[in-house]
Amino acid sequence: MFVFVLLSGVVIWVPRTAGALKKRLSINLKKGWRRFWYDLHVAGGMYVMLALLALSLTGLTWSFAWYRTAVYRMLGAANAPESGHTAYHAAQQTRNRANHSGQNTKEKTTTFPHWQQVYEQLKAQNPAYSTITVSDGEASVSFGRLGNRRASDRYTFDPHSGRLTDVRLYVDADRASKIKGWIYSIHVGSWGGLVTRLLSFVAALIGASLPLTGYYLWLKRLKGKTRKAGKACQSV
Repeated sequence: MFVFVLLSGVVIWVPRTAGALKKRLSINLKKGWRRFWYDLHVAGGMYVMLALLALSLTGLTWSFAWYRTAVYRMLGAANAPESGHTAYHAAQQTRNRANHSGQNTKEKTTTFPHWQQVYEQLKAQNPAYSTITVSDGEASVSFGRLGNRRASDRYTFDPHSGRLTDVRLYVDADRASKIKGWIYSIHVGSWGGLVTRLLSFVAALIGASLPLTGYYLWLKRLKGKTRKAGKACQSV
């Protein structure tokens, strides 16, 4: 619905002349609150429209499987990965089955002393790292580059010895995984670092104000029509 509101708003907004275009892209701060809310709704909405479309269109990939499949295929990926919610529930079910099968939870605690060993080894191998994340039997190294902020090299290690057993470099990752990282980075605005995060925040804030200012202007217009009708009845 938000995507529909944005696109329909553009159709309604498109001016017929260059002079009207200039007026509609300015926000006047000297003609009262009503004019300010109108300019914020019209001009402010247009300034952030592309950013809002990017945030909303990428967000839909988590909501609808058919949309996610279409987007990934359009971007050249044969198969779309599962959404975060689906993957989380699948992992949760796997853990539950493992617990019911009688695995001893104390066995997991013995892996913790090797985490520091894995961290030190990955730190030495990747001096340009940004973040190293270590979990039970798995580790990842990210480098903080602009663009796909989820880009990382992934490692597996023996939980009982700390020996690295496998590595999956980001450059060798499948296309769907790379696209997923890009979609997330665009959706949260992190693809360009702190600057794009702040710009995305401002765009989202203005986007949240659009329905409020829209209803405000509509009520003001409705109230004005009621007053005019009342004056007309009095004059008659």
